[in-house]
Amino acid sequence: MKKIASIHTAQPDKFGIPRQSGLVPELRGRIIFEPEYRSPDALRGIEGFSHIWLIWGFSQNATDKWSPTVRPPRLGGDVRMGVFATRSPFRPNPIGLSCVKLEAVRMGKDGPELEVSGTDMADKTPIYDIKPYLPYTDSRPEASGGFAAPYIDYALEVSVSHELMDKIPPEHRAALIGILSNDPRPSYHNDGERVYGLTFAGFNIKFTVLGRTLTVHEITGHCI
Repeated sequence: MKKIASIHTAQPDKFGIPRQSGLVPELRGRIIFEPEYRSPDALRGIEGFSHIWLIWGFSQNATDKWSPTVRPPRLGGDVRMGVFATRSPFRPNPIGLSCVKLEAVRMGKDGPELEVSGTDMADKTPIYDIKPYLPYTDSRPEASGGFAAPYIDYALEVSVSHELMDKIPPEHRAALIGILSNDPRPSYHNDGERVYGLTFAGFNIKFTVLGRTLTVHEITGHCI
């Protein structure tokens, strides 16, 4: 397969990226096409769709090894499930599939660009294909969620002072709260005194988690 584009986001590292697309609607990304695919004709008609599918590569998890079972984070890290029953990035072919909202189609300095929201990808993730989301065939409200269903509403309460939050530009605040409330830690971590560091939009956020409350202690850096 050929890389047709890259997505640019505010998250340079995989730590803190939502486990699924759409979990943090405020997270945005900008899709820039490779020179070979910068023809506006290739996007003709896409503006009529509210959502699109992105097929992309787990570029930060590249490995030649795979295991038939993996440990889903939401199950605490000590229960194994079949790799094809999960969305783990550690797969025979490290391919991701995300449904994102198409916010805008515009011409940039490098040709046509797509602005999307609800992303779950690190900055510069390679995109291999883009397809329209069709609500009358792609949506299945009656579908069952398997072992993931009990965790659909899981969220942490985020505690952060106004003084610290004022360091974050207003356009990034809702996305940051969404990332933190989704609990970026590995699920097998349960140390209330452990300090974690998360990079987002050029800032480093230090936090701890005790029970179901995440407390932000420090924010350093500046907006990219």
